Amino acid sequence: MWDRIIEYLKDPLLVVKVQNFFGVIYKKSNQTNETSIVQSDRQEAAEEIDLKQHKRFPSDTSGTSQSSCDTDTSSETQEEVLCHVNNKFWYYLFVLGTALGDEIFYATFIPFWFWNIDGAVGRRVVLVWTIVMYIGQGFKDIIRWPRPGYPVKKLQEKWAIEYGMPSTHAMVGVSIPFSVLLYTMDRYQYPVHWGLVVAVAWCTLICVSRVYLGMHSVLDIAAGLILASGLLMVLIPLVDRFDHFMLMSKWCIPLVVIPVSILVIVFYPQSDKWTPTRGDTTMIVSVCAGILTGSWCNYQLGNMVASTQEPPYEIQGLSLDMFGCLLLRTSLGFCGVVATRALAKSVSYAFVCALLGRDKNELRHSANTLQNWNKIVVECSYKYFTYGLIGFNTTYVFPNVFDLLKINRPTYYTEI
Repeated sequence: MWDRIIEYLKDPLLVVKVQNFFGVIYKKSNQTNETSIVQSDRQEAAEEIDLKQHKRFPSDTSGTSQSSCDTDTSSETQEEVLCHVNNKFWYYLFVLGTALGDEIFYATFIPFWFWNIDGAVGRRVVLVWTIVMYIGQGFKDIIRWPRPGYPVKKLQEKWAIEYGMPSTHAMVGVSIPFSVLLYTMDRYQYPVHWGLVVAVAWCTLICVSRVYLGMHSVLDIAAGLILASGLLMVLIPLVDRFDHFMLMSKWCIPLVVIPVSILVIVFYPQSDKWTPTRGDTTMIVSVCAGILTGSWCNYQLGNMVASTQEPPYEIQGLSLDMFGCLLLRTSLGFCGVVATRALAKSVSYAFVCALLGRDKNELRHSANTLQNWNKIVVECSYKYFTYGLIGFNTTYVFPNVFDLLKINRPTYYTEI
């Protein structure tokens, strides 16, 4: 019974049905005509395309579809099936939804939260997000299940070369909004039921977007949701306690956080092919290490003092002066993040290449393979340094600059 359920949820035709429901029209193309092949039930679709005669293609051979799907040259077999986005509203909505699990979202949401909302909640959410993502990314390279194959058309090229089980986008859709909800519900006075509605809508949008774009099967999404939900129940109380210990211990960062962050990157599960998963995981882990290090420095240097008030705190209205300071903090901070990334990436990449005795331009244009150890070492090293520095600047350097400019949040150094 369970085998049948798993096969059904893994079936590419189920992904096609979801796409068709939201206006992605599939067509069967040959030299003389085009005929629609996707109907509302499996039997009619199977009559148009005999799946038994075709293999399920892995992601790295089917990830070159254009967003309109009107042309595709990834393989001879796949040229027989075309598709067209008939409803642009759903397409752009789900592209936006999938961006909630992208690097651009992390790079904007996390700094904005620290500078303008709550640093104590931010530290906990980032640590939960990092652990959940590391486990999810590791499982991908251990399980090694390909993304949906034929006849599914991928409406997005990014991440197509990675394995698909479990969906880390689904895990992000659980870990970030629900950890924010759980860490703020007793800390601030606000209608929790509306927070729950936002978290559920956030998670649903991300999950449906991954199926709609053809990047995950329904089984990938379900596995990601279940895994992340189980991890969240364990991590929420543990991370809350660790945060207090981390801030107050003089040796936690140099002896625990930094060494562990390096070790988990070095001993990341080995895949059978090169994928960007390891580099992305390095970025996530280093951001977390940098953020925790910056917060630890603030506390150890005496900048942070516990608030005299007891939670739950009342949410203050946004005055014109506060809004102006928010815009200044956000604008200056993001300019600093961009500058940090550009400078740190250039310097660290050149430095590591020099240590290995390799030409940086030659190495940058060399092939991405598991045998190219020099490129893997350089990539992980420069990402760890670059994004770790961005995380450190986010919680230590930039807030101190805001303090000098008299535009910092009054409660920033009381959020313990």
